[in-house]
Amino acid sequence: MITKYKVDYESPIGVIEIAGTREAIHSILFSENQKSVNVFHAETPLVLAECYNQLDEYFKGKRHEFTFPYQLEGTSFQKMVWNALNEIPYSKTWSYKEIALSIGNEKAVRAVGSANGKNKLSIVIPCHRVIGSNGTLTGYAGGLWRKEWLLHHERVNRR
Repeated sequence: MITKYKVDYESPIGVIEIAGTREAIHSILFSENQKSVNVFHAETPLVLAECYNQLDEYFKGKRHEFTFPYQLEGTSFQKMVWNALNEIPYSKTWSYKEIALSIGNEKAVRAVGSANGKNKLSIVIPCHRVIGSNGTLTGYAGGLWRKEWLLHHERVNRR
């Protein structure tokens, strides 16, 4: 049995729960908790500490890319979409249609939206950078207010 570990990061937009194994991060999701519940302890793997520190640098405006190991868990189509999301430059936005075109399937706009909504690696796989074709903010599992905050944060902290 694989042991999963968790640690919480208190971000400016709420508590983020980081979960993973000794080898890789499996999810980074906004929590409903007001304060950290999962804290560091002697058994917490280094990869969780790496993720925590890189998220901290991101929120301080010092990091634009993430380098810790993570594991994508989903269908091959979902993974293709999530890999395409990583091509969106920091502080830029793409539409769902642009993502569909980038994976070579122009008609997959709705499927791209569905895959986007199932992303378990918030911020790191930047689904917050995907907007509607008309430029409006659409859907974000963490709430549209967080999506707006993240996009503003990146515009202010771009190099």
